Amino acid sequence: TVGDVAPGGVGRALGVADRAVRLGDSALTHRELGRAGLAVAGATVSPDGRLGAGKGVKAVTARGAAWTEPPLAALWETPPSEQAARALRSTSRYADPDGGGSDLLFLDVELIGAVRESGGSCLLARCAGGVAVRLVVADDDPALAHRDNVALLAAAPGTRLRIIGRLVPAPHPRLTLLACSHPSGEGTIDLGFDRLRRADLPDPTAPVHPAPTRPGETGAHSPLYLLERRVEQTVPAGRAALGMLGDVSAETRRIRRAGLPTAAGLLTALCASAARRDRDLFGRLLPADTDDFATYWLAAARYTAAVAESLCSAAWQPTQEGAR
Repeated sequence: TVGDVAPGGVGRALGVADRAVRLGDSALTHRELGRAGLAVAGATVSPDGRLGAGKGVKAVTARGAAWTEPPLAALWETPPSEQAARALRSTSRYADPDGGGSDLLFLDVELIGAVRESGGSCLLARCAGGVAVRLVVADDDPALAHRDNVALLAAAPGTRLRIIGRLVPAPHPRLTLLACSHPSGEGTIDLGFDRLRRADLPDPTAPVHPAPTRPGETGAHSPLYLLERRVEQTVPAGRAALGMLGDVSAETRRIRRAGLPTAAGLLTALCASAARRDRDLFGRLLPADTDDFATYWLAAARYTAAVAESLCSAAWQPTQEGAR
């Protein structure tokens, strides 16, 4: 629908932001289209919400609705857990390709501070239900404003914002931060193109505030990844690579201790079926039973996806403190 949405580098992205998007008689830029409104007639809508821009479409510029006004305000009224469940359904690798849906979440949050992670740092915030959400940059390229904006927001603990983010499936609540309301409460910020200044913060002289460490907010990984990596390893390396692993009892014990006996059993069966080669009466190797291995691989792939989605969904449930 929008012709300028196409692969390209940062330079293309920055240039496209100020190019016109033609729909009917309107010619708003991408930057303006994110804030203005359109009165549209005769448009077609695809299952994923895209508007068709055919010859019969009529559109004129109108006043855009604020995030606190209907109909947009309704997007923030859905509980975070329900939004996360909807986003998971749309991002699942086994989702119906024609099912539509969106992986965006609309949250009201209170900023807590910066959190150090193995890959860098992120911004910790708390949303409805007492859920602590890790907000990460959508793109780390310094030419875009994502990284600098998130760093500035980390210097404003206690600030309440209305945000839009894209779900990152993980065992803890995690979003890529795309847009937010202005810290002053006036207008909105596209965190990739609009640059915040220190003067926009409640305390312009405040340094980056580290978030306090609390139990359950460490972002630790589930040992489910021990099975996931074997499933993924099979795709580029093939069945033979798993057959050469040998004893995986140490990995299966770790998985069982985490309360995932089915995952442990699948890992054992997957590796055993990869290594199994029968012989005929003369001691010659028979062709491998690829059907047996394929069955275990598919079962492991579906199981890991289902458990990962379940862990992610559970992490978004309201905490006991937030439910009070």
